[in-house]
Amino acid sequence: MSPAHTETTSLSAHVRAILQQAWPVLISSWASIAFGVIDTAMAGHASAADLQIMALGASIYITVFVGMMGVVHALIPIIGQLFGGARYEDVGHAWGQGVWLALGLSVVGAAAMLFPDIWLSLSGEVDPAVRHGITWYLRALVLALPAMLVFRTIYALGTAVSRPKTVMVINLASVMFKVLFNWVFMFGKLGVPAMGAVGAGVSTAIVGWLMLAAGLWAINHDAYYLRFRPRLGWPNWTSQKELLRLGLPMGGSYLIEIAAFSVMALLVAREGMYASGGHQIMANLAALCYMMPMAVGIASASLTAQAIGARDLARARRMGRAGILIVAAGASLTAALLIAGRDPILQWYTDDLAVAAVAAALLQLLPWFHLCDAMQCIGSYLLRAYKVAVVPLILQVAALTGLGLIGGWWLGFGPAAGALRPLLHNIAPGAPLGAGTMWLMAMLGLCLSAVLLFFWYAHVVAVHARTGRPATPR
Repeated sequence: MSPAHTETTSLSAHVRAILQQAWPVLISSWASIAFGVIDTAMAGHASAADLQIMALGASIYITVFVGMMGVVHALIPIIGQLFGGARYEDVGHAWGQGVWLALGLSVVGAAAMLFPDIWLSLSGEVDPAVRHGITWYLRALVLALPAMLVFRTIYALGTAVSRPKTVMVINLASVMFKVLFNWVFMFGKLGVPAMGAVGAGVSTAIVGWLMLAAGLWAINHDAYYLRFRPRLGWPNWTSQKELLRLGLPMGGSYLIEIAAFSVMALLVAREGMYASGGHQIMANLAALCYMMPMAVGIASASLTAQAIGARDLARARRMGRAGILIVAAGASLTAALLIAGRDPILQWYTDDLAVAAVAAALLQLLPWFHLCDAMQCIGSYLLRAYKVAVVPLILQVAALTGLGLIGGWWLGFGPAAGALRPLLHNIAPGAPLGAGTMWLMAMLGLCLSAVLLFFWYAHVVAVHARTGRPATPR
């Protein structure tokens, strides 16, 4: 058999391995993001004010949650390498340390959410009723945060040891409960007063604790996890430092990615309720599409980390190539579906014609935005498999914050507002000037981020090939 044929066969085998692990992660991720989709759709059918409460309140919560979640996700490469090296007892210990970390982060996150006026200072004048709704929406989500973060440790454990179906089943079941509790608390059913968007926060808190209870039961009763002896133990400062050394830059990368959306939502609120609602639909769809490359990235990263732990660096490189191939193909298909299905998508999201008009204009940018987003996603996840997180954070700060966010503000709302009006009119006619400019610059920032991350990934892989051992994490 020729070397070329062997390489092709090996690549196809790795593609199958990634897809086998990625599809439960994808379904689980879709189920998780379905919370936001359900909240947005149901708020859109409640009132434009509830949709704005959801847009602004959710942007604050998601910024906090995703940043903290990124730190907790340091467990994936750590446990993945331990699992690949057959260090099963250490897997259970690492998970317990992750739980302590999640609990500590939930306190920090709660403090950030209890003062929404600081965040809303970016939004200019906000209707007092909307501001009041955001305050109570976030108070409800403070109760959800500890459960959601600890549940992410169970997610990380299952993903790192190639057991993602456990979390998938729990997430799928949670969607049904989320719809039920939203119906009760948002629209005032079964004798409960109608709370609108605030009711969505209440339902998320209830469902979050139910998910955590189910996850803890699963890892203590599934025979697959017995070899790991998952246990809480006492906080170990050496383990906590390892988690934070990798987790803080990972969390920073997550935060940089999501903060752009959050700040965009707060700035777009200056253009009014309808622009804010249209932006929220666009952001929600972008997040939903992101789940595909994220699922493949997580699966690729966990399998790559296992190969590194087993000291099979050639397999780690092949896993990376297979993950990139899958994401490129999947992103192209998703972009085509977004172009073909724009009208039915909008009908599902809102009955408000003014909101739909804004969303329709912005959605002209989404296929290209998604292609850039998908490629920078897989690049960042593959680097995390090698425990390389600091340099990617620096690169993402430059691209996503410097070019994307600051550039978007400068050209959309700042001193150079209106400079991109002719370009925006040609590629997204009808889009609000500020919101359209922010999305356009975010797309360019993601494109630059993808190029830079792939450059650094190639460097890391080259070091592996030359030395025969993992590069120093950085």
